[in-house]
This record gives sequence, structure tokens and C-alpha cells, in this order.
Amino acid sequence: MANDNRAAPVVHGFPHLDTVRSAITALYRRLSPDGLRSYATSVPPADAALADDDDLHLGARRVARSLVRHLRLPDARVVVGFRTMEHAASVELTAGPEYFVELNDRFRTHRRDVGAALAHEITHVLLHRLGLAFPGTRANEILTDTTTAYLGAGWLLLDAFRQDAVSRQKLGYLTPEEFGYVLAKRALAFGEDPAPWFTSPQAYTAYTEGRARALAELRGPPLADAGWAGRRRYARDRRHARAHPDTARRTEAGYAFEASGEGLRVSFACPTCHQRIRAPVRGRVGVRCGLCRTVLECDT
Repeated sequence: MANDNRAAPVVHGFPHLDTVRSAITALYRRLSPDGLRSYATSVPPADAALADDDDLHLGARRVARSLVRHLRLPDARVVVGFRTMEHAASVELTAGPEYFVELNDRFRTHRRDVGAALAHEITHVLLHRLGLAFPGTRANEILTDTTTAYLGAGWLLLDAFRQDAVSRQKLGYLTPEEFGYVLAKRALAFGEDPAPWFTSPQAYTAYTEGRARALAELRGPPLADAGWAGRRRYARDRRHARAHPDTARRTEAGYAFEASGEGLRVSFACPTCHQRIRAPVRGRVGVRCGLCRTVLECDT
């Protein structure tokens, strides 16, 4: 069920980042790296556009069908209705063969965001068929938003974020910056930049802020591209771990040292899929993530 945040103040920042990262990991585990690469091309703007002179119901069904195809769901008739409701949209999760989606009545006149609302709801169908869910409504909705963005349809949700002196609109449960973060993670993984598609200036700003957060994760120790301050802190923590091997703990920077029969090891989150990686502490070394297969240059 897509959240509609027109009345409440827009929350900014990264309050749901742990759940977002868990969702990305879950996607790699459920779909595999090869499966995710089949979504490397995003939904193009033309496939999600609904013009003012289009027939409302026929146009909404056309957009819905394009999203069904993009998300690799079985081809079936999509029934899109409009009614008065609290939320932006809802979907009926049945075995099929038809898909039933209801949109808030306001989308009759706010047609530019029909694709965004449909993207979230049709992703619910995909997750239901994959058997992938998180406990609790909020965590499950964050999983849905993250999946929508990482599989190439969530740029529509971020582009629906608009704010001016008299009105505001945001769809979804992620903050705008968190949507930007997931889209940047996707861009780094698949080499596709969504920035040219944003029509909302606020969406573009949120994307750049999320991208900065994603890029910072490529510069954290023990990655070889870590900055001077991070490397200095890492060296200090490594000395402490060698002197006190029985008191290993995760540091504020996210890495952790642990003693093993082969000597000291360091564990850290893969910057692509956030699966924990363990590597021997022995200087410059290439480390391959066992989940997403990314090869990382590290200085342990």
C-alpha cells in the first residue's frame, strides 16, 4: 500500500538506512546477482507517462502493463480502479491471473504520478510471488520501496516528491534522500544514471544527497580507497585488536576484528550488497564478496 504524505511534514535524512541495506541484501540472496542484472535497464519515462488527453483507465492500464513487463511478472490483465481512500494506492495480492490495483481518486487529475503509485503496488505483487517479506508493516513497506528503486522503477517514486511554498507531495515510506541512496546504489552496480529523468528539482537534490552517502561507503576502511582519517582510525583499531584479541567488537565505522586460527581477520559490509565479508589482516588484498561477487581492493 503506497503511503501518501501530503499532510504530514516530509521527513529527511536516513532514518531507515539499516532496513534499506537489509532489503538490498535480501534482494541479492533471493534473485542472485545474475537475476538482478536482468533489471539493469530502468523503466523509460515514455512507458510510465500518462498524458492529459489519454483515456484515464486505458492509459493507466497501459502504464501498469509496462510495469508488469519490466518487473518480469507473468503477463496478465491489469485492472486499475480509482476511489476515495486514505492512502495513495492499494493492490489485491491474489494468485491471479488478473492484477487488481486501486488508486486514490486524486490521481484522476494528478496523472503525472500514476506511474509512481502503480510501481509501488505492482512491486508488492512481485514480492508476494517471490515469497520475500520483512516482519512488520513499516519494514515490509520499506522493503517494497527499496525493491522498486533497485529494480529500476523507483525513480518514479522519487520524482513524485515535489515541494513549494504552498504545497508538498511525497509518495512512499523512504525519505527522499533514502530513495536517492538506493537509486545511486543501483547506478553504481549497473552503470545507469537516472538523473536526466527527474522533472522535480527536489527529487534531483535528494538524489545527489543519497548518491554522496552511497559514494562515501566506497571510501571506508578497509577498502583501499579509504581516506587518510579513516585509514588512521583503522590502524589504531587494528593495533588494539592485535593487543587484545579476545575483546573484538564492531567499531563505529562498521568493521570488526576477530581472532582466528590463521591470525587476525576483519569483517565489514560489502558496499554493493551489504553482506558481511571476512578477510585476513595481511595488508593489500583483493576480496571477493560471496553474495554479489563484487571484487574489492582492500588494505587490511
